[in-house]
Amino acid sequence: MTLPTSPTLARLNALAAKRILVLDGAMGTMIQTLRLREEDFRGTRFADWKTDLRGNNDLLVLTKPDAIRQFHLDYLRAGADIVETNTFSSTTIAQADYGMEALAYEMNVAGAQLAREACDIMERATPDRPRFVAGAIGPTNRTASISRDVNDPGARAVTFDELAAAYGEAARGLIDGGADIILVETIFDTLNAKAAVFALEQVFAEKGRRLPVMISGTITDLSGRTLSGQTPTAFWYSLRHARPFSIGLNCALGAKEMRAHIAELSRVADTLICAYPNAGLPNEFGEYDESPEAMAALVGEFARSGLVNIVGGCCGTTPAHIQALADAVDGVAPRKVPQVEPKMRLSGLEPFELVA
Repeated sequence: MTLPTSPTLARLNALAAKRILVLDGAMGTMIQTLRLREEDFRGTRFADWKTDLRGNNDLLVLTKPDAIRQFHLDYLRAGADIVETNTFSSTTIAQADYGMEALAYEMNVAGAQLAREACDIMERATPDRPRFVAGAIGPTNRTASISRDVNDPGARAVTFDELAAAYGEAARGLIDGGADIILVETIFDTLNAKAAVFALEQVFAEKGRRLPVMISGTITDLSGRTLSGQTPTAFWYSLRHARPFSIGLNCALGAKEMRAHIAELSRVADTLICAYPNAGLPNEFGEYDESPEAMAALVGEFARSGLVNIVGGCCGTTPAHIQALADAVDGVAPRKVPQVEPKMRLSGLEPFELVA
């Protein structure tokens, strides 16, 4: 069934043809600045909840909505065109750690509404510049491809159907809350991502329209592979069928370490490329030290080399980083999407291209 595409896609494509778009930075980094205590996470509504809630950052869309909205505004004022909802862990699977599975849909609705409110505020101030809400769907804390038991290679902590159901509920909430884009991010297991794509197709059919989809994987270390073992090209071949608005990488690596992998995706992907690295690699305390200026210099080189269409920041980044990135790519031509000759392209851990 052919579904009508959201008008947002045409607007995004028109903007992306003119300039490099800017994604926001880390929500978790900003939340840490609040130094919240257990009672702050609980609020009045969850004062008597049976488990500890500190660290459940997604819950703050319900208990600290003003703070979350303000962080979105901070990033928009720093130059972001797209802000991500604070819903990275708002799935029934991830929320099971807190006994809050039943709140997953509500969290996604609220998260999208807060981001939309911030975008509306900015658009009223500058009506000639649209802003967009990317409904963030994280990978969950379970993997569909890797055994949970070293003695049983077939053991899994989750099934494809369970993942698809969780992702579908999250997507419905994000769309109902006003998300313009769906962002499937920090993908460490491509089978998880395939479950998300499957779920999105079901939800789009239910809603009667297709939203732009951004897909972002994570290279877990300097081996240049995802946790489930794929190279960037194999990752792209596995997910090209989803027809994403963008493909890219985030998290795990700083810009310096990410560059080669973004360059690889840029060569093979006939869609937009999005890069939002960490603020360098974590130090011995798990903190990120790379300054806005240092990070912007590295990502600015991505832009000048024609590698990217969308840039932003992941762990350790702040509005200052996003402002520096926005300044670094201002006036730099966006990457031209290549025309890729149709061939049979398959992937396991490595890519395969059938050459006649």
